[in-house]
Amino acid sequence: MELIFAEATPPGRGGVSVIRLSGTDARVVAERLVGPMARARHAYFRDLAHEGEVIDQVLAIWFEAGASFTGEEVAELHLHGAPIIVRRVSEILSGLGARPAVAGEFTRRSFLNGRMGLAEIEGLGDLLAAETEAQRKLALRTARGELGQKAGAWRAMLVEAGALVEVSVDFADEDVPEEIPSKVFDLTAALKAELERELAGFRAAERVRLGFEVAIIGPPNAGKSSLLNALARRDLAIVSSIAGTTRDVIELRYDLNGLPVVFLDTAGIHEAGDEVEAIGISRALTRAEEADLRIHLSTAGEAVAGLYVDGDIVVRSQADRAPGLGSELAVSTVLGEGIEELLRRVADIVSSRTMEAGVISHERQRYELATAADALVGLEALPVEIVAERIRAAGFSLDRLIGKVGSEDYLDVIFSSFCIGK
Repeated sequence: MELIFAEATPPGRGGVSVIRLSGTDARVVAERLVGPMARARHAYFRDLAHEGEVIDQVLAIWFEAGASFTGEEVAELHLHGAPIIVRRVSEILSGLGARPAVAGEFTRRSFLNGRMGLAEIEGLGDLLAAETEAQRKLALRTARGELGQKAGAWRAMLVEAGALVEVSVDFADEDVPEEIPSKVFDLTAALKAELERELAGFRAAERVRLGFEVAIIGPPNAGKSSLLNALARRDLAIVSSIAGTTRDVIELRYDLNGLPVVFLDTAGIHEAGDEVEAIGISRALTRAEEADLRIHLSTAGEAVAGLYVDGDIVVRSQADRAPGLGSELAVSTVLGEGIEELLRRVADIVSSRTMEAGVISHERQRYELATAADALVGLEALPVEIVAERIRAAGFSLDRLIGKVGSEDYLDVIFSSFCIGK
């Protein structure tokens, strides 16, 4: 493939800037700037010079084809982290026939060269976007190939089952052992159960990746926006004594003991006074219903009728104005009381739900697993030819899961989220 290059470190001033080259003649081009590099994966401290002018002192490394991130020959130039140096070296590389890489192009080449599967690449993208420990751990599992390894084991079961079915089709007139059909169904039933277990953990894993949504709901002037501001420790939402100030849903991304949580400040639930307010209340109801957890906040400590779900948290607000009333959880954003206890309760609930998380966390992955599982339903009642076709269809879904086939539609979407240089 043609030679591409990009700055692999964040742009701007820093201690070190790394320019990465990948493709045909990566080593040759790098050596035109820094001199001979005899051994792969060894760092060479050299002057980087062009047309007799020393540009910088650098560390230079090259990786042979088949042993690099992209699978191609790769060279790295570790420069001093001055934007002017990066710009000058980039201009020189362009003049030597290399072209700037686009977003995700290094990772795309890794996929096309068989270095990474599609699920691993999705995990790598999640790892680069991780903001909490839970997200990092989940993403690393996928990026390291855990889902790909599972898919390989699942496909091996399908191959064995399919081979047994083919025997019964090809040698129907021969003396085929009677236990073959039952073994096929044992294998497919066991595989279907494994797929369903993985699918059962999808919702929790997806929430770890995207964040658990916790909606703060209640009547107007209950202190919802004040609570959100207290959690954010800044004025994120407008606080006013005028009812209906909050018209849209305001989000606060929060790292809660390593777990990703998105707190939602919503419009007060009441009879709307105008069309805009009605839209805000409608959005509040929709987001509250879709949320993973609701905090019902009011001065009376009551749940919002019709929205309470078992496990929700009911909180009495403005505890500083009427302290000591009842034994329910109470908070005061003025005094800061009760907020730590509220966060502890939210963390306990969210943490318990992460115990159900599997390794699949993308809708694309869920769809392929569900399609494979559906193909294995009711095989016992089907003709042997249809059983063989269903098994092949399930295997095709697992191939799509890891990107062996039919992945073209996803590539541009996936790689567009990567930064340039990765």
